[in-house]
Amino acid sequence: MAEGVEVIERNKKAQFEYDIEDTLEAGIVLEGSEVKSVRNGKVSLDGAYCQVDRYGEMKIHGMYVKPYEEAGPFGHEPRRDRKLLLHQREIRKWGDKAEKEGYTIVPLELYFRDGWAKLEIGIAKGRQKHDKRQAIKEREEKRRMERTKREYNL
Repeated sequence: MAEGVEVIERNKKAQFEYDIEDTLEAGIVLEGSEVKSVRNGKVSLDGAYCQVDRYGEMKIHGMYVKPYEEAGPFGHEPRRDRKLLLHQREIRKWGDKAEKEGYTIVPLELYFRDGWAKLEIGIAKGRQKHDKRQAIKEREEKRRMERTKREYNL
């Protein structure tokens, strides 16, 4: 990532469960107490996904943001749907692809860029079980190669 970027949460499970074909940076609409919780790292992208609603807006569903304790009764709903800020042409393009071709839009990373909350989303196709096994095999092989390389460079 570039300078001025503070990564808050990565969705590691999405990298394993899906083949990511394209990524896009989107702004995310957060309430004040949500911003405080996100800055403190009290957020989870596990099980979250994005979808275009009937009004033509893309929203993220299932993202958990822990309620900020000091907000009291003026806090936020932890799993509410949050609007993503994208151009209409991007929303239409990604929404059509997800609807017609069997793709899913998954959040990959939540971060702050120059003080603004950003969400990296990816258009992805689900992996079959044998593809997941192959990914595990490749990852283990890569680790083994790195370990061997380090041992010989002592």
